[in-house]
Amino acid sequence: MPWLELTGLISGLLCVWLLIRQNIWTFPIGLLYSVVSVLVFSQERLYADVLLNAYYVLMNGYGWYYWLYGGGQRTPGTLPVTFTPPRIRWALIVLVAAATLAMGWFLDTRTNADLPYWDSATTTMSFAAMWMTARKYIDNWVVWLVVDVIATGMYTYKGIDFYAVLYGVYLIMAVMGWRAWKRAMSPASSSA
Repeated sequence: MPWLELTGLISGLLCVWLLIRQNIWTFPIGLLYSVVSVLVFSQERLYADVLLNAYYVLMNGYGWYYWLYGGGQRTPGTLPVTFTPPRIRWALIVLVAAATLAMGWFLDTRTNADLPYWDSATTTMSFAAMWMTARKYIDNWVVWLVVDVIATGMYTYKGIDFYAVLYGVYLIMAVMGWRAWKRAMSPASSSA
């Protein structure tokens, strides 16, 4: 259904554009994008992506709340951009690697999934990146960049053209996001 893919393309671009600007409306637009993506990826038998977008529905709600009230901020809606603490960063790397192997093996041996390990890699990295985004950790943009490279190739191979274009544009937007968030960081936290 090309109209679903087109809806995903438009809402996905808008969502990331708003995220780059640290605009809270990124989260409701992200909800639309996630629901549409569940439908598209179900049809294409990319089951890890279906799971991922169901997770995005939940994380968009969490991110919306956290950006407004989380992080111990004194004034609602003033969550600062920071780096991921090293201990958390290493835990995420180990979890992503283990989850990629486990999910890839499961999808490869128990389902009719296409590209099970590549699909699992983008999914598990995206789980981590979305959580990092909700916490306003700037490193999320690096993880998204890696996801975007792999996903662009995967969707091109599968013939999901609108999503291949979307993830190609996300590559550029990830660089833009890193730069914008880096400028927004306080001098003390940007030298960490």
